[in-house]
Amino acid sequence: MNMVDYDKAMYFTLWGQWDDLLVLMVRTEDDFLSKKIETFLHAYHYGYDEPTIVGSHQNLIHYLEHAITQDTPVYYV
Repeated sequence: MNMVDYDKAMYFTLWGQWDDLLVLMVRTEDDFLSKKIETFLHAYHYGYDEPTIVGSHQNLIHYLEHAITQDTPVYYV
């Protein structure tokens, strides 16, 4: 997990920089982060009702907050 990508994604999401978020989605090597961003951008671009768009936005922010606040992984020997 590249924390820089998660920090950038949070910044772009909070400030509504969708073009930069799209570029990050394409360039990141984290497939899960890429899919989460894709889901939100699809809902934002093609969503027909506001609750779907807002829910997708909140889901992305919740995921990013969770990922950013996690400690480094513990490896058991």
